[in-house]
Amino acid sequence: MAVTHHEFPPRKRRPSAGAFVTPNLSDRRLLQSLLHLSQEISSRKPSRLLLHRCSVSLIRKTKLLSVLLEEVYRNSPTCLSPSAALCFEELHILLQRINAVIEDCSNGSRMWLLFLTETIARSFHELTIDLSTLLDILPVNDLELNIDVEELLSLIKKQCSETKIYIDDLDSNLRRDVLNILDEIKHEIVPNQTKLIEIFNRLEIRDSVSCRDEIEALEDEVQNQLEDRLKEDVIALIGLVRYAKCVLFGASTPRSGGRRRRKPASDVNIPADFRCPISLDLMRDPVVVATGQTYDRGSITAWIESGHNTCPKTAQVLAHTNLLANSALRNLIRIWCREQRIQFDIPEVNDKVNGLSQNKTALEATKMTVLFLINKLTSSNSPDSANRLVHELRVLAKSNSDCRRYVGEAGGLPILVKFLGSDHPNLQVNAITAILNLSILESNKKRIMETEGVLNGVLEVLRSGATWESKGNAAATIFSLTGIHSNRRRLGRKTRVVKGLLDLAKLGIGSYKKDALMAILSLAGDREAVGKLIEGGIVEMIEELMDSGLREEAVTILEVIVKRGGAAGVAAAYHLITKLARLMSEGSDRTKESAAATLVNLCRKGGNEVVVELAAVSGIERVIWELMGMGIGRSRRKAASLLRILRRWAVGLDSDSAETWRFLVLA
Repeated sequence: MAVTHHEFPPRKRRPSAGAFVTPNLSDRRLLQSLLHLSQEISSRKPSRLLLHRCSVSLIRKTKLLSVLLEEVYRNSPTCLSPSAALCFEELHILLQRINAVIEDCSNGSRMWLLFLTETIARSFHELTIDLSTLLDILPVNDLELNIDVEELLSLIKKQCSETKIYIDDLDSNLRRDVLNILDEIKHEIVPNQTKLIEIFNRLEIRDSVSCRDEIEALEDEVQNQLEDRLKEDVIALIGLVRYAKCVLFGASTPRSGGRRRRKPASDVNIPADFRCPISLDLMRDPVVVATGQTYDRGSITAWIESGHNTCPKTAQVLAHTNLLANSALRNLIRIWCREQRIQFDIPEVNDKVNGLSQNKTALEATKMTVLFLINKLTSSNSPDSANRLVHELRVLAKSNSDCRRYVGEAGGLPILVKFLGSDHPNLQVNAITAILNLSILESNKKRIMETEGVLNGVLEVLRSGATWESKGNAAATIFSLTGIHSNRRRLGRKTRVVKGLLDLAKLGIGSYKKDALMAILSLAGDREAVGKLIEGGIVEMIEELMDSGLREEAVTILEVIVKRGGAAGVAAAYHLITKLARLMSEGSDRTKESAAATLVNLCRKGGNEVVVELAAVSGIERVIWELMGMGIGRSRRKAASLLRILRRWAVGLDSDSAETWRFLVLA
């Protein structure tokens, strides 16, 4: 576990103007930039908890340096000598490095700072040596400094030359204690609670809120590290803090405020490239299909499993249905989410990338945390206490697949089901959301379907949950379960499932309505489920949604209903022919595409009666021609198919009728 290298560990940093780059500035602007940078460092507060002496020493030297730079800036000639200019350019780079190290010590994770105490202390020492070297080669005679400033320069050089690597004994001892506890956890030894309290008190992590802040800081640090070994060290610390948070401070409910509060993605303007073309939501797990287009994994999986064999954007037939993770885009989205303070859920497929599945210490810490929470929940008699414990299980189940596996294996599902019928709305939300998070793991999908009472509990929340959030997360759980084909068939045959989803899609609000629609779309991939949906009034609901902001989702579902529903699907959708024709000219590209595809299926399956109804729509041929000329791939092909269908029908008319039809449809 010990860090043996002598350089500050490589980190990924957000690019900033001029960071660690020699500035292309005039001499006066260079000196001005140096002065401002030195003053910024001088105004920083030194690290209070760890490496205090190191940061105080370097800040003090920089304050003296800022006085020197102010004098040089005030009295320097317009043009510096080449050697002086080069020296100041190097100094600019050095001051930026100093600024970054001091900032790292003042902000971010305290555990990680403690872990790297020896390494960062060496970095402070090396920066001071570099500063001493630059001041030694500074061409003082070229700068025409007065005697007071020269004496100040001598003082700074003397202080730099006397520097040494300094590590406080308290810091070293604390670091050793943390390493010992991590080693105990790795060997399945439960940490001494008194020792844990000492460590967390010393780091001033004294409640569940500061623990949450520390965990979030460590999660950010995982993304900053370039070396896999260092990522694993950070992940081990996350496991330790999660365990200590529950054991020392008790489970806690989400905070209502605070400096690190996350925003929902709906509160910000999401870049177009970060939105899934299918759901139009922020992509959490972008994947590339055979055509090279990128979609969110859940959305494209539902699209393919509902019977489509084409790429939604290009309409090209997919050569295969393999999905390749778009790691580069995922990293960009994750960085953007961090900057916007938006929660970014790391999908199960990325767990190994983050090092957890290979990290023995983190795995054992997770096991200990899960067992502690479940044991406490089993004996809990208070709804408030249960709510806090269930919330902690919800957070754990959201974090990675190993947590989901351990909660499932430890018997978490039967315990969570007991709280689905709670009169405590927050407890119900936390319980159903925990089950939703657990359902991401395939082995837990099987547990939910087979463990007595779990599926019924989810369906009861879908039907009569206390809040829209509870109902929406129950619908999302159904959608997650349909990821397995046998589950989709079984769920699609249950009247309670179909009715619950249809009711939520009709009456729900916002994203919860969309949760129901996504589950319905997935169920519609099964023919028998389509029959249940038609009986339940799916087409009538779609007709209402066609005039709302969810027309894309509505027409996409209708396309599958007509394709899979046979004669019943055609009969149910027959009265929507005029609306579908209108949407071919008024809707979005996706809406136009699905509307045209639905009309093609209606005509082919419904025969002459449907074609006659379509042909009677005023201006239909003009709409089709426009879609053929301006639509995207699949839209054009479907429009061309419609035109051929109509013209074959027109051939069978007598000449007067055919001429009358052409006049009407082109009007």
